[in-house]
Amino acid sequence: MSDKRDYYDVLGVQRGAVEDEIKKAFRKKAMEHHPDRNNGDKAAELKFKECAEAYGVLGDEEKRRTYDQFGHAAFERGGGPQGAGGQHFDNVEDIFRAFGDIFGGGAGSGGTFGEMFGGRRERPGERSGRSLKLVLDLTLEDVDQGVERTVSLKRQEHCATCAGSGAKKGTSRTTCAGCGGRGQIHRSQGFFTMATPCPRCNGQGTTLKDPCAKCRGAGKETQQREITIKVPAGIEEGVQLRVSGEGDAGDPGAPRGDLYCVVREVEHKIFQRSGADVITEIPVSFSQMALGDEVEVPTLRGRGKMTIPASTPSGKVFRLRGQGLPTMDGGGRGDQLVRVFIEVPKKLSERQKEILREFDDIEQKSAGERSFFDRIVSYFNK
Repeated sequence: MSDKRDYYDVLGVQRGAVEDEIKKAFRKKAMEHHPDRNNGDKAAELKFKECAEAYGVLGDEEKRRTYDQFGHAAFERGGGPQGAGGQHFDNVEDIFRAFGDIFGGGAGSGGTFGEMFGGRRERPGERSGRSLKLVLDLTLEDVDQGVERTVSLKRQEHCATCAGSGAKKGTSRTTCAGCGGRGQIHRSQGFFTMATPCPRCNGQGTTLKDPCAKCRGAGKETQQREITIKVPAGIEEGVQLRVSGEGDAGDPGAPRGDLYCVVREVEHKIFQRSGADVITEIPVSFSQMALGDEVEVPTLRGRGKMTIPASTPSGKVFRLRGQGLPTMDGGGRGDQLVRVFIEVPKKLSERQKEILREFDDIEQKSAGERSFFDRIVSYFNK
């Protein structure tokens, strides 16, 4: 069992809270526990990270739905939240990059969120790359075994001509005269020192006199890339895999963004999923249900055998132990649930009809003189 606090308790919201309530609660808690506002207190910083981790799950509709169903266990497989759909923050700057947009800044820059507490912002000209997101379609067979998937995507890379500087070859960027290279204009407002991006250099701290002809001063260009993603066995729909450093390139000297892969299960022709269990239905004949038989059933890993006892009613569900999917916490496998039902033949030979009529006559005689309706009534009056 996880020792983490319930994410709803961390943010102080009810389970039925709407998105705006969750966002408002996170903003309030982040202001309260920000380490710069608490003189670098380590306990406050831990609470600050805890709040960000909670919002990383509850602020995302798919992850919140997964958390409501499975709790912390849904995000702890594979060594921590970052490997299974939640977000793990090693430092405060990670939080700025992830949630800066909530406080008025852009994700990846820290924005006003970092600035209003004294400027834990990346240095001018060192903006991190943008994180990317894609949907990863998986079959139940993929989930059962775990797979490696190679995906093709377009992302921003440093311009090969100017090495990402945006300046014409042989030239360089110059320090912005408007902000002195800081990239920000500071203004005092009561308790806070507010910082806004310099309008002259757009917060970069430098300006271009001669832009690169290839990228027109952007410093980046779009390229096609192939990325290999390792998908752990037992992963569930809606879980988000984080592939660090595979997003867009940042400014020179700044880290790349990340790639987030949202798992989506492809509908299976035979099986349905219920957590770690899989469910299937198989048709059998009346004689097999009445007399009993050993039948062959499909499983995710081939074919298996199952015994049907005599006098089995239609709709009976059998459990094949360990024939389901791996559990997300690594605690073993689920089961396969097999529902059997009588398959009525579409065509009968005259001999088959004769045998069935004879069987029906015997049934009628064994039931005595009572009608079918009388037998139904007596059943409910027991």
